[in-house]
Amino acid sequence: MDLTHFNESGRAKMVNVGEKEDTKRVATATCTVIMKKETLDRIKIGQIKKGDVLAVAQVAGIMGAKNTSQTIPMCHNIFITGVDIEFELGENTVDIFATVKTTGKTGVEMEALNACSTTALTIYDMCKAIDRGMEVSNLRLLEKEGGKSGRFVAENKQGTVIDVNISETKGVIKTPIGIGTLKVDHGLVGDAHAGDWHRQISLLAEESIEKMKAMGLPDLKDGDFAENITTRGLVLHEIPVGTVFTMGTAVLEVTQIGKKCHKGCAIKQQVGNCIMPTEGIFAKVLKDGEVKKGDKIRLIEI
Repeated sequence: MDLTHFNESGRAKMVNVGEKEDTKRVATATCTVIMKKETLDRIKIGQIKKGDVLAVAQVAGIMGAKNTSQTIPMCHNIFITGVDIEFELGENTVDIFATVKTTGKTGVEMEALNACSTTALTIYDMCKAIDRGMEVSNLRLLEKEGGKSGRFVAENKQGTVIDVNISETKGVIKTPIGIGTLKVDHGLVGDAHAGDWHRQISLLAEESIEKMKAMGLPDLKDGDFAENITTRGLVLHEIPVGTVFTMGTAVLEVTQIGKKCHKGCAIKQQVGNCIMPTEGIFAKVLKDGEVKKGDKIRLIEI
């Protein structure tokens, strides 16, 4: 693909987009601020002297999106129709998600990325007096739609724990517990499937459960397919066996994709169908740790 930001003399230019058609365009970007747990605790309870950190950072991110063309030389001045900044708080992390919308001749990827970075830097600025070691990482485009190039979705590398579920016996629906302990050579403490074998932990995506709801089972809940961990944001069954990932403070390895469904199993009898055989995955614990609702799942590149 040729780069279009250079003229015939090899010097930078702003691309002419005048001939392009106006289309609806959306872009979502993300980044993460890593800090001390004590710093995030103070943010949560409003004990940062400069004020409400997330409220100020949210406004700053919106301003960053609007002013992108002022700081990125070859960006066009875009009429933005909407900006939304969201936060997900971990134990010592703030994940930032910025979605920018427009109807125009060029996309808003840079506006979304600029919104994320401005939000993150505002958090740093407001908290640096007590935590100068904060890090801003993983700035990237998650998704974009519109324009000639169509839709883009980032690689499958990060998700979120929606629920932690256990049961005292096998083959039955599991109950959410909020927080669980993972042990090497065992699995999830208190769960019937735990043990020194390769299927210590089962995971199923919320997106898979939504498919079943759309097929006429609207009352499904997390744990109904006997999964230990209900996730969001990862296409689990596309993750290769052998992939190592962090979940909460634990480290795990994918050991199996799907499973053979027992004919007439209790799950199928109670729920009406079972999606675990095709879209659920299994893992073993490599490092002890705790996992709770809201924790991030991050694939590790080896």
